[in-house]
Amino acid sequence: MSDKPSVLFVCVHNAGRSQMAAAWLTHLAGGRVEVRSAGSDPGAGVNPAAVEAMAEVGIDISAEVPKILTVDAVKESDVCITMGCGDTCPVFPGKRYLDWQLEDPAGQGVEAVRPIRDEIKALVEGLIKEIAPEPQA
Repeated sequence: MSDKPSVLFVCVHNAGRSQMAAAWLTHLAGGRVEVRSAGSDPGAGVNPAAVEAMAEVGIDISAEVPKILTVDAVKESDVCITMGCGDTCPVFPGKRYLDWQLEDPAGQGVEAVRPIRDEIKALVEGLIKEIAPEPQA
């Protein structure tokens, strides 16, 4: 068992919002957080507009693959953040659950995905300050 906090991002297809959130957290937390993402109904691949939007900020998610949400993934996470998947996420006592209301990037171009990407970044930055702040010198 790791002493790092763990976060699971969940959206329906695990192809856009949850992939961008996981990438931001991995990028910004500097290894201080275990990161997972999954979907209640995973898509065939990561949204190309999400891949392009993240590439614009230097983060490559092109090799990511949508994954199915499992009970174990929730059990193994300290924080479970849903993004439009409703009640499909199993609930366990002692876990922290957040629901981020974000527009679904499915079927949208990169112009529409950029503001979603930036909103996710701001939410992730707030989460990091809360669960894995920079160590004091």
